[in-house]
Amino acid sequence: MANKKYIYNPQTLDYEEYKPSTAKRVRRVLLFILTAGILGYGTMAFIENKIGTPKERMQAREIEFMKFQYDIINDRIEDINTLLGEIQDRDDNIYRMIFEAEPIPSSVRKAGYGGTNRYEALSGYDNSEIVSETAKKIDIIESQLNVQSKSYDYVYNMAKNKALMLSSIPAIMPVKDVDIYRISSHYGYRTDPFYKVQKLHGGIDFSGPMGTHIYCTGDGVVEKVVSSGGGGGYGNYVLVNHGYGYKTRYAHLSKSHVKVGQKVKRGEYIADMGNSGKSTAPHLHYEVIKNDKAINPINFFFNDITPEEYDKILELSERPSMTMD
Repeated sequence: MANKKYIYNPQTLDYEEYKPSTAKRVRRVLLFILTAGILGYGTMAFIENKIGTPKERMQAREIEFMKFQYDIINDRIEDINTLLGEIQDRDDNIYRMIFEAEPIPSSVRKAGYGGTNRYEALSGYDNSEIVSETAKKIDIIESQLNVQSKSYDYVYNMAKNKALMLSSIPAIMPVKDVDIYRISSHYGYRTDPFYKVQKLHGGIDFSGPMGTHIYCTGDGVVEKVVSSGGGGGYGNYVLVNHGYGYKTRYAHLSKSHVKVGQKVKRGEYIADMGNSGKSTAPHLHYEVIKNDKAINPINFFFNDITPEEYDKILELSERPSMTMD
């Protein structure tokens, strides 16, 4: 039972039980409710700001788990990048080398993968950076895989056409039954017979009598036939396009037996040796051209000479000599 409260009444000269008015009781109740409300709100605000609601704590755990998963994904992306780099290296330095195809330039492999606003939708959030950076890495890999896929399609087609390629690449001497000592001048810097200075001799000279038969060294299509001395220093010459970046030139001819656009086969008789153009004596100036650059023809005689003869030709090519053109 609650303790009763008494107050002294001077009118009755006695102590009487104290009974507060209804208004005071209402004020007390309202004050209690207000105080309790303030304390309750303050407590909830403290919990939400310092501890968080159950839902917020669950969301925080999910965000931390998401960050952890993104870290794992980025580690796996790095592993994939390493593997992709190894595949690209094998493609450039093994598969393409087998078929004598040029490596894919780095600028092509790492070409752009989107505009500057590609990741704008991912910005403006607390974790935007990790999300957008991961998206960028995935897009880069996708772009490089697309390039690599096209490269494998190219190599696959090269492999399917290997027989055609092997028949097209120059592989024999342009003059039959040639003693290697009849190669009068080799590829490299030689003394020019007219100007008496060292100049790059972009082919090999085969000496022989006028009219000696000249043979095509690989399957191809005749790209150019120059006669009546219209070839300048080359005189009369025939240029054959073998495809795959290869061409061969047969210069200083006395006569040609092919026409532009004609398909020719390896070993086919196409011209006669002569002394036209800038020439000191009857001979054939023979060039092998790869991607518009003259290269050493002795590396394309493998169907006609033995390893010992190849070594001997290399030895002879190191000796100083004068060209015939």
